[in-house]
Amino acid sequence: MSFTIAIDGPAAAGKGTLSKAVAAHFGFAHLDTGLLYRAVGAKTLLGVEPIEAALALTAEDLNAQGLRTQDVAQAASRVAVIAEVRAALVDFQRAFAQRAGGAVLDGRDIGTVICPDAAVKLFVTASAQVRAERRFLELSAKGDPCTREDVLADVKARDARDMERVEAPLKPADDAVLIDTSQMSIEDAALRAIAVVEARKP
Repeated sequence: MSFTIAIDGPAAAGKGTLSKAVAAHFGFAHLDTGLLYRAVGAKTLLGVEPIEAALALTAEDLNAQGLRTQDVAQAASRVAVIAEVRAALVDFQRAFAQRAGGAVLDGRDIGTVICPDAAVKLFVTASAQVRAERRFLELSAKGDPCTREDVLADVKARDARDMERVEAPLKPADDAVLIDTSQMSIEDAALRAIAVVEARKP
């Protein structure tokens, strides 16, 4: 029997960390759907057309090196506004969601478009300033020569693209549970998410 958990939210809100924690707690499979768009974005940086890259995407592409860089993140955000790219990746995500034993998917449109019938929907958010600081510290630890101002500008630009695009804009599903991690530790946010799932499990 499949049990799908949809976790959405803006960049650096903590949804990836929460998704992994929830998946590990319940023994469910986890898919970071943002990696699909990052993998497509990475291919476009090599000169491949976005739609061609999306149609040819394989599971192995999700293990490519360098998918977590700022350049790839921006490329992912640019290709994500293309309707044909999103359509090409829908089947991949929905098939994963239906796997037996449970699945956790995190992204921007899981609860609204990919899995509107998910058993549990969470929307994880935080202020732009908090998210930018988290991303800045993460990138700095990797030796990325970024500034706080640049990272905040990037976060705001991605938010605008994600929320204003015509195809599957970033927004909470009507029945999603909101978790604002601005003032929460990862542990507390994970406990909150797990409690929500526990209440919905058969």
